[in-house]
Order: sequence, then C-alpha cells, then structure tokens
Amino acid sequence: MGGSGSDGMIMVWEDLTVELPIFGEEDSSFSSKKKKKLLNGLTGLAQPGKIMAVMGPSGSGKTTLLHSFSGRLPPNVIVTGSILMNRKKTNSYCKEVSYVAEEEMFLGTLTVRETLTYSANIRLPSKMSKEEINNVVEETIMKLGLEECANNTIGNWHLRGISNGEKKRVSIGLEILTQPHVLLLDEPTSGLDSASAFYVIQALTNIASNGKIVICSIHQPSSEIFNLFDHLLLLSNGETVYFGEANMALKFFADAGFPCPIRRNPSDHFLMCINLDFDLISEALAKSQLSLEASSSYSAVGMRTAEIRATLIESYKCSELMINSRNRIQMLQPNEEQVIESKVRRSTSWWKQMWTLTQRSFLNMSRDIGYYWLRIIFYILVSISIGTLFFHIGRDSSSILARGKCVSFVYGFMICLSCGGLPFFIEELKLFYAERSKGHYGEAAFVLANIISSFPFLLVISLFSGVIIYFMVQFHPGATNLAFFCINLFCCLSVVESCIMIVASLVPNVLMGIGTGTGVIIFMMMPSQIFRRLPDIPKFFWRYPMSYLSFATWAMQGQYKNDMLGLEFDPLLPGYPKVSGEQVLTMVFGIPLNHGKWLDLTALVTLLLLHRLILFFVLRYNKRPKSTMLWFYAKERIHLAQRFLLSKNKPSFSSKNKQVP
Repeated sequence: MGGSGSDGMIMVWEDLTVELPIFGEEDSSFSSKKKKKLLNGLTGLAQPGKIMAVMGPSGSGKTTLLHSFSGRLPPNVIVTGSILMNRKKTNSYCKEVSYVAEEEMFLGTLTVRETLTYSANIRLPSKMSKEEINNVVEETIMKLGLEECANNTIGNWHLRGISNGEKKRVSIGLEILTQPHVLLLDEPTSGLDSASAFYVIQALTNIASNGKIVICSIHQPSSEIFNLFDHLLLLSNGETVYFGEANMALKFFADAGFPCPIRRNPSDHFLMCINLDFDLISEALAKSQLSLEASSSYSAVGMRTAEIRATLIESYKCSELMINSRNRIQMLQPNEEQVIESKVRRSTSWWKQMWTLTQRSFLNMSRDIGYYWLRIIFYILVSISIGTLFFHIGRDSSSILARGKCVSFVYGFMICLSCGGLPFFIEELKLFYAERSKGHYGEAAFVLANIISSFPFLLVISLFSGVIIYFMVQFHPGATNLAFFCINLFCCLSVVESCIMIVASLVPNVLMGIGTGTGVIIFMMMPSQIFRRLPDIPKFFWRYPMSYLSFATWAMQGQYKNDMLGLEFDPLLPGYPKVSGEQVLTMVFGIPLNHGKWLDLTALVTLLLLHRLILFFVLRYNKRPKSTMLWFYAKERIHLAQRFLLSKNKPSFSSKNKQVP
C-alpha cells in the first residue's frame, strides 16, 4: 500500500478476530466451544489523508469491523488481536475516533445550523467562547457544502425538510465538530440516489484530504464513487479477500483468474465473485427447472462462487500485498503497551450541557405543534366542556354528588390526554440514546432538561384549564383555593407525563407505548375515589399499598378538601339542618380528615419526584447500546439459519455455515 501520511496518525489492526458464543444444540446453553466467527484474523492499516472503503455482501462483517474500531461491540463477544493508533491501543469512547451510524437521528424542528450549534455546545470544551464555537460550526457547514440549506429545518411529520443526501452530510458534520483523527461511517450512501451518494463521498474525500483517516462501509457503489476511494478492504464471511489500493483491485482479480468484463462496474464484479448467496439462487433456479442466462454463479469460468471466493482468499494470503502490509505493521508495533485515553465526557461542564439540552428541548417543543400546542387546545376544549356540563353548580343538595363527579371527570379523564405526547417523546429518546452511546452526556442532564423545558407548557395547561373550570363550575371561592386547584392539577399532569415517559423508555414503539401507557394510567386510577370510596376499596393490594402509590388518590383527596371544607349545602330533607363540607367528605366520599389538603399536595409532589427518579434509573440501565448489537446478531443468525435450510443437502458448503442454533 502506497501513499504518504507517515507523519500523521496511522491506525493498525492485526489478527483481529471477533467471535460470538452461540447456543448449544443439545443443552440449549451458551457453550465456550461453539462460537460464530464474525471476523477472522483481519490485518491492515489506515493512513491519514486517505479514504478507505470496506465492501462485502450482507453479513460479511463490515459493521462488526467498524464497531470493533469504535469500541461498540457488546460485552458478550470475544475479541482477540489488537487495534492500534500511533502505536497505542484504542479504548471505548476514544476521543480520536468518531462513528456515524447508518440511521440518522435528528430533531426535525431544528435547522441545520441549530443542530450543529447545539451539538457543538454540548461537546466542545467549555473554555471555548461562543464566537469560537460558531466559527467551528460555520467552518463545518462550508466544508460539507451545506451553506444553501443551513437555515432550513431538518424536517419532520409536518415540516418539509432537507434532502436525504443533505441529512447524511449533517450526520457527518456532527461527528467532525470535535476534529477526530479517525472518522468511521456505516453505509453513508444507503437510501441515496447516485448524485447524492457521489456528493456525500466527495465530502468525505475533502475531510480525508485534511489529514484525517476516513473508513466507511459501502455495499455496492457506482463506478464514479468507487474511483474516489484510495484503499479497499473486501470482506466475505469475516475474512479478507483483498486489502490494498482501490485502483489495483481489478489487477488482483485479473491475476487470480477472474478479470472484470469491460462494461461491468468493478464493485458489482467483486461482489459477484464472493457472494455465496448467488450459489443458493443458482441451486433454487436449478431445482425449479428454470433456465436463465445468468443462473450460474459465474458462467465465464464455470465455477461456483464458493470456489472463486476460496481461490481469491488464498491468492491474497500469498500475495505481496499481504506481506508488505504485515511488514509495515510490524514496524509500527509499540515498544511497550500504551492505551489511548478514553474520551473525557466532561470536557463541557455539566451545567452547560444541561442548559444547552434545555434550550434545544424547549425549542423543539415550541416548534412541534403536536408536542404540546395541540394538546393545549384539546385541554382548553375539554375544560370548556366540563364547565358547560357543570355550569354554576351551586350548593343545593343535588350539587354534592355533582361536585364529586366533576372532580372525578377532571382527574380521571383529562389526564388521559397526556398520552398524546408519547410519540414526540420517543423521538427525543431516540436522539438521546444515539448521543449517549457516543458519550456526549448522561441521563441526569437529559431528565433535568426535560423537566425544565416542559415546565412552561404544563404550567400553561394547568392555568388555562384550572381557571376555566374553576370559574365556570364555581368551586369554593378564594384566591388560595384557585391557586391550590391549579397547582394540584399541574402536579397531577406532571406525574402522568413522567409515567408516560417511563413507559416510552421501556416500550419505544408508538403503538405499543400508547396502549401500554393508557393501561398503566388507568391502572393507577383504579385504587382512587374515581371508581370507589377509599373505605370500600379492598384492603389487600388495592388499599395497601396501591392507593398510596396512586397519584389520582392524592390529587382527588386534595381537591375534595379544597372545595368542600368551609362550604355548607342545603339540607337533604326540608326541616333538617344544613350539611357541612366536613360531613360530606367523611360520610359521602369517605375522605379522611386526619390531615390537610397541603399534605395531599406534598404527597403528590413526592410521587412526582419518585417518578422522575424512576425515569432516571430506567434510562440509565435500559436500552444500552449493546441491545442494538444483540438484535443485529440475532438477525444475522436467522439469515444463516435460512441459508442452512436451503443448502443442507449440499455437501459443498463449509461446516461453519452449518453451525446454526
């Protein structure tokens, strides 16, 4: 491998092997003797100023290799070999390495410039001034050719946004803000047309030209895109088929006996030579007695793809390319073992991160009409409906039960509207998971930022709804009573919002989340006065402890006392004395008077803090990055199982492809 850049940082991997333990066939337990090799003895190096393409068919190990470089492999895999940068071993969250995932995660209501600016404020050192950070953002925008769309929103369900190609470049821009020495990208051209894909790779070429190492996995690039790559690593079933200069790959294949036809795209030719799925297709066509011109794996030489692949691998192992690579790697071996420092997650102060997240979240909430604005309108309409149903409720004997029904309506049905915010919170969660996996910030900053940013909207809902209902129904008069009603409603809505967030964190699917969230809210309302008086609730489980854990119980108790205490109602029968609010509470609604309404409100605030604390721990210990990887491996195992079922009667397949749980 030629090329300059000896003075810059060089990345080296030697005998890199990644193995995944699989279930035993007899005892259905993990066996140390049975492992699936995801990568098998890969050796190579990447130079600054060069862009490397990692190619291969699906399941060849491209993503696994990038995850190895970035420290994203799950803890259950076994990794041997070494990965060095400047003769030092890499570590998880290494500040020298940035990773761009295939799927982009953005807040669609923000513009391109705002997205980059907020990310820069979260990650760049606190000692940098605002002007310096803005200069970094503007330089990144210019470097990626995003000037024309810098002030356009990313786009979401109701806002028209930028193109997919521009989104890919924004993803790259987010990672180069911190000026990493190594940029890893997983399928940066997936879902793009040929022109957009070309501009994305061209942008990566410009980044590499500034002395950076750029490594990207790519499935099947066009010939124009392939010509932009400096080096090529070709993988098949975790093994190296070719590693060297991209423009020398055609010569390697020709020398091995598999020249590329004149009018064929080189990347198409490489994949046709090493993709074992073509053998399966040929066999399926043969069994179906279909005659197609391209039914053979490689009609030009009359060989099976498995044989071609084996020949190419052996050719590479005996080639000068392999020998030269190993010789150079040996020269770069460290004299003594050193480890590159992990990324310092607090290069930006915790307070600055929290404040930046608060600003970003508030801006997203204020611009997305579905997050709170639509619900505010619904809350106002429901409040007006409640006010008209119980208009000027009065103090006659019939109003006693009517007041109870009104309170039950407010705290029983209005809070269900909080489920409407779940889809939008899930979008924020996805971005949080992506940024946390890269070590940008932690759970505490995210939870506190969400509390602060949502506070004004919940306050508006509580004030508007509380004032409308209070004056239309004519609850107990007095400024203190009105304030208590609004505060009580605010705390109740906040608890429900927290409960919905916990559900969204555990079930990050909109349909399942709405169903589960509604079910949890109804379950928490069941041991309250909405359905039965507290003395009539079964004491086992429902009364103790559920009624004490139910936000509806404390909210309704507080409002009953806030409205009833101090009032007198007309007698139930003529000639009888008037009925006091205290009598109504104890005899009709079964509300204990051994404590005041402010203690009920304190209990509600305690539940709010408890729910937020639960949310913090759920985010901390749930949906760690390993879950995505485990799902990726599960899909890979299913793919191998399907291949095994199709080819179990064919002895030509290697034994390791048959080891399927």
